[in-house]
Amino acid sequence: MPAQGGAFVLFPRLHIVTDSLEVVRAAVGHGPVAIQVRVKTSDRAAYELTVAALALCRSAGALCLVDDRVGVALAAGADGVHVGAEDLPVAAVRRVLGAAAVVGATCRTPEAGRAAVADGASYLGVGPAFATSSKDGLPPPLGAAGIGAVVDAVPGTPVIAIGGITASRAGELPGYGVAAISAISRDPAAGTIAMLRALASRGDFEELPVRDYGPGVDLGELRSGAGNSGVGGLW
Repeated sequence: MPAQGGAFVLFPRLHIVTDSLEVVRAAVGHGPVAIQVRVKTSDRAAYELTVAALALCRSAGALCLVDDRVGVALAAGADGVHVGAEDLPVAAVRRVLGAAAVVGATCRTPEAGRAAVADGASYLGVGPAFATSSKDGLPPPLGAAGIGAVVDAVPGTPVIAIGGITASRAGELPGYGVAAISAISRDPAAGTIAMLRALASRGDFEELPVRDYGPGVDLGELRSGAGNSGVGGLW
């Protein structure tokens, strides 16, 4: 579900995790994607990259999320944030960012997935699906069965598999979609297109809205970015 003014109205199946503005520039505009800005250095660097990435995402109708850094997401006006097990709790992030924000949560088990959704997670990032060198210190791969167990535990919530994802593997995994890191880094445009085609070829699941806002929420306000705590609107 892209930012304000975008053409897409459903939650993207492909998430691209990057610290490169050149990757963002090449990856957007080919179909519904979410850009997740992951910067390992400083808040200042993360903020500057997010602001620049957000401008590209807005013009292309792509969702822009920030990895870990809730304050950066809020300050830059991003569409939301993705938090891991060592970051702020999902419930606290939801209180800070408000109902209009996308809040993603990393988990590995059905129990953790159910808890994150109960606390307000919009979607779950589950992995690593396969062995990967894109991040140090990761636990053993879950494989398709492990991803599927989390999917079954949270019906109606998008589950995004991450870790060792390639275009050929994207079509083999259960769940709503995938996150790509190194698989698209060599040629971001071609890699993005290949991933989107692989996901589209599956045809085994329904596209989902980012979350169920429940009664009393004006989706028109959310689309325009009004009535939230400063994080950008979802479309």
